[in-house]
Amino acid sequence: MPQSSRRIRATIKRRFGEAMGTIAGADGVSAPERAQDPAGRTAPEERGSAAVEFTFLALLLMVPLVYFIITVGQIQGGAFAVVGAADQAAKVYVAQADAEAGRTAAEQAVLVALADYGHPAENARMETSCDPSECFAPGSAVTVTVHLTVPLPFVPFNDSFRLNVSQLDASATQVVGRFR
Repeated sequence: MPQSSRRIRATIKRRFGEAMGTIAGADGVSAPERAQDPAGRTAPEERGSAAVEFTFLALLLMVPLVYFIITVGQIQGGAFAVVGAADQAAKVYVAQADAEAGRTAAEQAVLVALADYGHPAENARMETSCDPSECFAPGSAVTVTVHLTVPLPFVPFNDSFRLNVSQLDASATQVVGRFR
């Protein structure tokens, strides 16, 4: 029994060595040792640092990806802000006694809604329209449209460059009640 066990081990060892020789090459030389430069000289074995390569590639790929995600978040936040601002402004406008008070209250509602989402008031503007032209007639529809310019995040001197990522608009309509 021990004799056959030795013979089996020797056969396995020999076959394993043959298999490794074919992977490395028939001459037993590994691929990096066999690598040659264009002039035909044998190149030295390549050794790299995986940590350095990973760090470089991670920075190269992850920084733009994170910036893209932040930019999309700014656009989404701006979209929520203009929808909320237009809705609240229209509701506040029709609840006032006259057009001047309605416009002032609507502008304040827009400022509060935009501030809740972190957007400055100077990036927004508001428009109102009425159908029919008399805004506070019973049954008339008041439409408030809010426009917001979303700047690129983390851009220094953005006031000089005016680099904007998106222009967002939202409208909301409220009907003036019959009984005022």
